[in-house]
Amino acid sequence: MSHANLLTYLRFLLATTLAIGLLAATSDQVFAKAAQLAPQQQSQILGSNTNMTLGQPAASSNIRPNVRTDFNPNATFPTISKTAFIDPLAAVIGDCEIGKLVLMAPFAVCRGDEGTPIHIGNYSNVQDGVILHALETTAHGKNIDDRRYSAEGLLLKANNTSFKNGFAIFVGDKVSLAHDVQVHGPAYIGNDTFVGMKSLIFNAKVGNRVAIGVSSTITNGVAIPDDKFVPPGGIITTQAQADKLPARVGSPYETINSFVLHVNQELAKGYNAQIIHKLATEMEDVLEEEEMLQTGSPTGSPNITETNSTNTIESK
Repeated sequence: MSHANLLTYLRFLLATTLAIGLLAATSDQVFAKAAQLAPQQQSQILGSNTNMTLGQPAASSNIRPNVRTDFNPNATFPTISKTAFIDPLAAVIGDCEIGKLVLMAPFAVCRGDEGTPIHIGNYSNVQDGVILHALETTAHGKNIDDRRYSAEGLLLKANNTSFKNGFAIFVGDKVSLAHDVQVHGPAYIGNDTFVGMKSLIFNAKVGNRVAIGVSSTITNGVAIPDDKFVPPGGIITTQAQADKLPARVGSPYETINSFVLHVNQELAKGYNAQIIHKLATEMEDVLEEEEMLQTGSPTGSPNITETNSTNTIESK
């Protein structure tokens, strides 16, 4: 095989390997851009009680474990699907679980360092400026009542055996959290729900297939039933208000979530593909530079040499 053909083959093999590795690697942090630490370095930074393992980003990256405190003694690294896209300007800290094809846009924050864990389901999107954070779920080793929801939406008492498997924030599958939304736990958002820009959900449950208009507030322990519509600017603080809400079907927001989901899933795919291409290109450049260094030739060909006396390049 000629040198040129060999280099072409290596490029193809590298690009293929990178694509497979990035899309199917066992590590859920394959798209995080950070240095890696040796186990002893991890221990020095995080202490011995941590689930951080080799191959995950270092503590200084935008994806990092939480610090240990008296209300949260475990340093936990985020769990992120290999197909999710976390923008370099987003922050994912601590006990956050992020599902398939989730897009976290610039300045979105999932901070699982106080109330934990925080779950973001498959195919959901967390748009620019969204904040997810929660009140502490334990204190000095003891659970706190009504600070976690089950995956089914049940608010859990401290002595409930399911509390250990509950969530300070649960965001279901195919949920859209639009720009500048705040979700502060305890909070639960069901599947296929749209939360409009600059809305607040705190100490509340939102059902499946709900549409929440822009600049709305939902709090005070209320539960929004399935298939409801919260008009823009709505302030829902009593269960009576929640029960009287109109249906989503027939409202101006009836189909908004399907369009928003499509756009953000396509963005997640596109940005991931862009990263794969960039990494492949960078590795090709490294290979070419290494080839030149080994042969002493500006072209990388072992059959070409530079003649110092004439400053010309000629074939041997």
